[in-house]
Amino acid sequence: MPKVQVVNMQGAAVGEIELSDNMFGITPNVHVLHSAVVSQLASERRGTQSALLRGEVRGGGRKPWRQKGTGRARSGSTRSPLWRGGGVIFAPKPRKYGFKLPKKVRRLALYSALSSKVLEQQLIVLDTLSLSEVKTREIVKVLKALNVDKKAIIVMDNADEAVLRSARNIEGVKAMDVAGMNIVDLLHHDILVMTKAAVTKAEEVLA
Repeated sequence: MPKVQVVNMQGAAVGEIELSDNMFGITPNVHVLHSAVVSQLASERRGTQSALLRGEVRGGGRKPWRQKGTGRARSGSTRSPLWRGGGVIFAPKPRKYGFKLPKKVRRLALYSALSSKVLEQQLIVLDTLSLSEVKTREIVKVLKALNVDKKAIIVMDNADEAVLRSARNIEGVKAMDVAGMNIVDLLHHDILVMTKAAVTKAEEVLA
């Protein structure tokens, strides 16, 4: 089992924690990670683009000129895609781009992302993280004590409103609970800060 040092909010070591091999100790699967990222980003696409087909454009019911004798190309409607103001040949329509991956694949992707943080020594485990009031500078002070000067994601066992609101104004920092963990955020942020309770809950809920 991989072991990680546990620190307090002042950055001082207070012990160690053994992490689950299945969740934090596997070899990251790059292909599965890529598939999970593509799936999540595709699901977030709005897909609201729309254009009119020739049958949906108003007007054009009358033939512009007779079939023969004018010297011009024959034409049946001013709403042809060849005409200005006409329809679009293969018009885009509202659609969903998202696709679902099997549950085991999604879980493997999450395990791979967490394991990569351990392998790259980008996981910091806090004994506790709590604030008496909403103060952005308190989170800044904690991150500074942990020597975090890169993009960081903070994961707690339960959503702490004071921490969530204190962290949301810091550029490059995102806070969430265990249920909100996702592949894109884990890979986008350089440092993963988890509370000890969050690690325990993740091993119970996501196992």
